[in-house]
Amino acid sequence: MKVNLKRVNQAFHYEAKNEDNIIVNIDANPAIGGEGKGARPMELVLMGLGGCASIDLGLILKKQRQVLDDYQVEVSATRDETPSKAFKSINVHFVLTGSLDADKVEKAIDLTLTKYCSVALSLNKEIEITATYTIK
Repeated sequence: MKVNLKRVNQAFHYEAKNEDNIIVNIDANPAIGGEGKGARPMELVLMGLGGCASIDLGLILKKQRQVLDDYQVEVSATRDETPSKAFKSINVHFVLTGSLDADKVEKAIDLTLTKYCSVALSLNKEIEITATYTIK
């Protein structure tokens, strides 16, 4: 796996490109000179966690023969006050629509975040990652 970043302007706007030539725009917080031309790096971490967890949860629910008609996930985080402003805690809230057994959903979410989601498993173990869900 490999990505390349290219500086787009004299501020903090970058284009990140993966091996399939898919481009993601990255920018800094306007407070330090960003121009709102892309996602901030810490937002990308949360997006990556949400995407990874979504894929794994969907696969697990499919194997459990659960019917998932619609799906949304909201990932929110708190950051510490140190200069690095690292994440202190992250909550992944799944909103699932379909014919779903709550016990199977809970087990699938647990497996997703503790065994299968490579992004969650790559984060610092000091970050408290919690999960909540709603079934519609």
